[in-house]
Amino acid sequence: MIAILNIKDTVLSLTKKYNTSNPFELADALKIAVYFEELGTVNGYYNNPLRMKQIHINASLNDQDAYFACAHELGHAIIHPNASTPFLRSKTLLSVDKLEIEANTFAVNLLISDEIILENKNYSAEQLSRLLGYDQLLIELRLKFFYQENILQ
Repeated sequence: MIAILNIKDTVLSLTKKYNTSNPFELADALKIAVYFEELGTVNGYYNNPLRMKQIHINASLNDQDAYFACAHELGHAIIHPNASTPFLRSKTLLSVDKLEIEANTFAVNLLISDEIILENKNYSAEQLSRLLGYDQLLIELRLKFFYQENILQ
């Protein structure tokens, strides 16, 4: 498994270089094609046919879920460029699969900055979930790494 701090460093490097944390803008800057398609129960997936990186997002997702799906699949494109792993919708949004955990870690670090956490430090994970519109388990994942990182420093 890739080190969590390496994922965070990768996110910080990308957001600084391209001056955005918007996953769609980053995909465009990195020349990763994004397609909206009917995918049934799958939120999205990443693939790399003929070395052409592609993110496929379910066209029926609301804006918030599409944003997260793009960030998650962008994580695969950056961290696992040669893997084509489907991002399957589940009730928890978290998988025990290491690649999925790493992609989720990339996504939550991209979408939820340290500043947002610090500005809302008195909020519970449930309150942050309602405020930011992401599943509570994803917020808990982000908070877990935020606090681990700050304890290590």
